[in-house]
Formats: sequence, C-alpha cells, structure tokens
Amino acid sequence: MSGNRTHIVVVDDERDIRDTLSEYLSMHGFRVSTADGGVALRKLLDESRVDLVFLDINMPGEDGLSLARFMRVNHTAGIIMLTAAGDVVDRIVGLETGTDDYLAKPCDLRELLARAKSVLRRVDQKLQISKSEEAAMPTSRITFGRCELDLEQHRLYETGGAEVAITAMEFDLLRTFAKHPNRVLTRDQILDVAHNRDWEPFDRSIDIRIARLRKKVEHDPSKPSVIKTVRGAG
Repeated sequence: MSGNRTHIVVVDDERDIRDTLSEYLSMHGFRVSTADGGVALRKLLDESRVDLVFLDINMPGEDGLSLARFMRVNHTAGIIMLTAAGDVVDRIVGLETGTDDYLAKPCDLRELLARAKSVLRRVDQKLQISKSEEAAMPTSRITFGRCELDLEQHRLYETGGAEVAITAMEFDLLRTFAKHPNRVLTRDQILDVAHNRDWEPFDRSIDIRIARLRKKVEHDPSKPSVIKTVRGAG
C-alpha cells in the first residue's frame, strides 16, 4: 500500500486477543488500532483511513456479520473474519457478506500475517484496477433494468429515485456486466474480470449474488431480462 503505513484494525471483545494480534502486527511494521466492538470500529472508520480489519464474528451488541455488511457498503477496507474453530456456518455466512478471508481461532500468527499481506495486495490491486477501468468508462451511470449503477460513487439507485444497498462484490459484478454488454460470460470469465479469483471453482455463492442482484434490478426477477442465464454457456 502506498502513502502512510498500512492501517490495520483488530476488532474483538477479548482483550488478550486484541493485544496479542496488535503487538504481533506492530512488530511487522503495521500501524494497528484495536476495537472492542461495533461502536469503536465505526468511530475508527469515520476518523481515519483503514486498510484491513480483523473482525470477530461473535461479540456482544452488534456482531461481526452485521459490521461486515456495513463495511462492504460504505468502505473499501479488506476484511478477514475471525471465527470459532470448525464453525462452517459462520464462515459461509461471512463470505456471503463480502468477507475477503477468514481464520479460525486460535490461529497461527505466521499464517495470520501471510493472510493479511495477501488480502492487502488484493485490495490494493482491486482499487487500482477499479480506478483505471472507471477512467476509461464513457459515462458514470449505467442503466440496469429499473436501476442505475453509478460507477464513480460505487452506488446503485432506482431510476430517478432512492439508493439501493449493494455490497462491494455486487458492485463488481454489475460493473463487469456493464463492461461486457450483450455477451455470454462463463463462470471463470466472471471470476476473472470481477477480480474475485479467490472464490472456489465450484463455489455457488456467485449464483446467490446474481439472484440477489436480479431482485434489485429486474422488473420481474422470476423472468429476468437484464441479467440472463444461458443454459450450458454462462
């Protein structure tokens, strides 16, 4: 990441975990802040640039999944979810909210550092690619059925109306479709051009996301005319 030191926030209601991760990441040159829950995290996000958040799922008050949804709509920071060991459900739901990666607690600190560096590289690359692609777009607003996608603001609006909440991954998918109008895209092509190669080849979450997008942009989601599926092709 360019500019000032990379800023990482560790969000966990257990002080020992916050202190351990903070000390280790600081030793490796990162600027680290800690938060014991949603209120403290939101304050940090308002006050300074944040590049990556380690986010515990199970916390008193607002849980990590709710915070991840909020971040994906309002911020570009990477998210690594901290889950209970073996809790597959939490990991799946976490990925559905747009989480970039997950780690089961207790985690090996060397693996944690490697995951952090990997997510930070992807976030940085994604931001650079987004900027270059948007600069090449002829217009900042693209019509999708009953909605308009604002490429500059990374927001979706009802035509002439209110904002429609979308996640960062949903925005990536819509922008991908906008760049390739009237073309059949295979699953692999979508993963490549949407810059989400971290999804598994047989991951069905992309189908879930497209189904959710249809509910938001189609006049009749049961008979999609904007985002169509071509059986056997894409």
